[in-house]
Amino acid sequence: MNIIIHPTYFPSIAHFVAMAKSETVCLEVEDNFIKQTYRNRAYIYGANGKISLNIPVVYSQKNRQQYRDVKVFNEDKWQANHWKSLLSAYSTSPFFEYYADELQPLFTEKVEFVLDFNLKCFETVCDCLQLDLNLSKTTVFEKEIEHKVDFRPLVNAKKEQPQQFDMYTQVFSNKHGFISNLSILDLLFNEGPNAVNYLESQTVTL
Repeated sequence: MNIIIHPTYFPSIAHFVAMAKSETVCLEVEDNFIKQTYRNRAYIYGANGKISLNIPVVYSQKNRQQYRDVKVFNEDKWQANHWKSLLSAYSTSPFFEYYADELQPLFTEKVEFVLDFNLKCFETVCDCLQLDLNLSKTTVFEKEIEHKVDFRPLVNAKKEQPQQFDMYTQVFSNKHGFISNLSILDLLFNEGPNAVNYLESQTVTL
């Protein structure tokens, strides 16, 4: 299967299921930026349930901007806050310490563009997973896609189909039950090296 998909902020498990089961992955980098999507949002599992991590952006609704041109708003300390949230949520998970050293620099190095940062996060997670993908990037935006399965709709956080993935043990599942399709970080910290086997055994609903 050859697919096209958006690079998002620490992509959802659905994103990674689609990619892990594909022969080639084309990353959509020529689209316009749309707010309230996974382009600058990820969900994790905290002590009080599902938590949204949002990258603040400098964005004008009047003048449409390409995804690649949208800058991060760095006046507030969002990176430090996101890392604190991850520590709070996953420091007791089985594999947090195993991957923390690889991930922590992402929350201390200066960030300018959302897309560039997302690609860096994506690359780091693939290294952690030891997931070797056959990657390419779009050079023009095409609304209709031929010869590839179009997984770009997965970027829409509000319109996505519920994904019923198999349960795995989550840190706070005894409090709030199993929460499906969180950020790949949730799977990584809880399942570690078994994460890729899990991804390859699941099916995405579009």
